[in-house]
Amino acid sequence: MKITDVKVFPANIAGRSQLNVKIETDSGIYGWGTSGITGREMAVIGTIKHYRPLLIGKDPMQIGAIWQDLYRGQYFEGGRVLTAAISAIDIALYDIKGKALQVPVYELLGGKQRDYVECFASLRFSSKEELIARAKVLIEAGWRMLRLAPAEYEEGKYASEFEPRDSIAIIADWVTALRKEVGTKVTIGIDYHHRLSVPETVSFLQRMPVGTLDFIEEPIRDESPEVYQELRKMVNVPFAIGEEFGSKWQFMPYIENNITQFARIDVCNVGGLTEAMKVAGMAEAHYIDLLPHNPIGPICTAATIHLAAACPNFTWLEEMNTPVENPGLDDVNYYPVQPKLEGNRYKVLDAPGLGVEFNEELALKKGFKMVETPRLKRKDGSFTNW
Repeated sequence: MKITDVKVFPANIAGRSQLNVKIETDSGIYGWGTSGITGREMAVIGTIKHYRPLLIGKDPMQIGAIWQDLYRGQYFEGGRVLTAAISAIDIALYDIKGKALQVPVYELLGGKQRDYVECFASLRFSSKEELIARAKVLIEAGWRMLRLAPAEYEEGKYASEFEPRDSIAIIADWVTALRKEVGTKVTIGIDYHHRLSVPETVSFLQRMPVGTLDFIEEPIRDESPEVYQELRKMVNVPFAIGEEFGSKWQFMPYIENNITQFARIDVCNVGGLTEAMKVAGMAEAHYIDLLPHNPIGPICTAATIHLAAACPNFTWLEEMNTPVENPGLDDVNYYPVQPKLEGNRYKVLDAPGLGVEFNEELALKKGFKMVETPRLKRKDGSFTNW
């Protein structure tokens, strides 16, 4: 079996952008993968165009060798755009190999270690009342873990204005109130999306009673593990870090120095399933659990379910489609075959390959327009992270 073509399908689904990749073979078997860098699809497409002639004629079963060739086959190896492209290709190759061998992808990763993959609810809110009301709906529906995504700035006079000190003052109050409302049996984390500085993070966590939060996700930017290590010494709340990491090397200092307590791995950014399994092994050796990032669509969900099924150190998978939110990224018109959420978990199925299909004809018919992520500014007009 040989690779005959590599095709890209950028698409606008539910107001957001996705980039899916199809690898075809001379046997008629094909595989689907997806890139994790939303908002920069054209850069990833350019990388895949560079990789395409290198892939034509290759044996798709040699996944590890292809990964090494793509990663190390240029002087300037690595980088998030390159590894996002490699991720999409790598996932598609696993899809092909699973279909060729008539086994689900998790069998290629060592076999199934669980029957279900439990999810956490990504809970977006812009007021205290909305936070508590939505949380109660989720808990009543059986969700045991809530990851909060504050968007309180959208309720202000200027929806694109974010002032960190104003935010931490009200969010600390709201989260404290939430914990009092729901009790201690529910796991609560919060994602501050790199919007804070080191002292702002410390101030935020100090404003709440001990036990209010079970983890905080990426409060500051991740370029400097040394700074994160110093922050780790200042606070006693576990960290969840890594959704933007593009390799095991980026994860390494955070894992080896015990900076993070949850690895927010994204199989569509980190280098695909090949690299994700290596990160999972590193994390397991340091008693760190996987808390996978999953905000893109069904191909990423399917690939991550197979990763979670095969790893002992898995906790929860991120899920955006919940009883209080449904962004529509899993549109069945685009994804006629996809994993089905059963309450707050996915059943690990035994279909060959990934178990997902994408409607390429619809994507071509609808076309694609570039979508930018939101921009936030502070009150003085300076730029800050979204």
